[in-house]
Amino acid sequence: MDSKYPGRVRIIGGRWRGRRIAVPEATDLRPTGDRIRETLFNWLAPVIEGAHCLDLFAGSGVLGLEAASRGAARVMMLDRDQRVATHLRTIINELDGDHVEVLCADALRWLATATPASFDIVFLDPPFRLECLTECCRLLSSRGWLKSGAWVYLETAKHADMPQLPPGWKIRRDKTAGEVRYMLAEVGTTKGEAV
Repeated sequence: MDSKYPGRVRIIGGRWRGRRIAVPEATDLRPTGDRIRETLFNWLAPVIEGAHCLDLFAGSGVLGLEAASRGAARVMMLDRDQRVATHLRTIINELDGDHVEVLCADALRWLATATPASFDIVFLDPPFRLECLTECCRLLSSRGWLKSGAWVYLETAKHADMPQLPPGWKIRRDKTAGEVRYMLAEVGTTKGEAV
């Protein structure tokens, strides 16, 4: 196996189902496992088709690519490591994923300074040591990055403190798998219909 790409992850649903994606060697890179992804995308199945998605800590890219494979209209992926971002662009080119964009940027700085676009689904799976979920959620909410009724996926260490969510956000799903806790929050909406 190529030492630059010590592992592979598999896309588990949609048009790229079964494709194996090389995972580069990078600090704190921890791909979301198959079991968690299967559960997450079952939760999101009613809303993923045509959604605009943001993957703020892309890493292996598996969450954003899974969303794109399953019918998301647009996926924006961020990673602050230039090598990782370059690798993700290569994968996307190989998949003909012209609806997927990769930016090399620090997620918190980007949320605080970039011109906001409205997203339907956001994936927040930062390195556990960063403990930045509360601040990410605050910036997503306060700067207008989310459509009303948007969904935000949060992944954290099992025993970490619960991130403080902005007013109007509600945890609709909450599970653990091994040492990981993962949740799906709904952003304030008048629809009142939960996934």
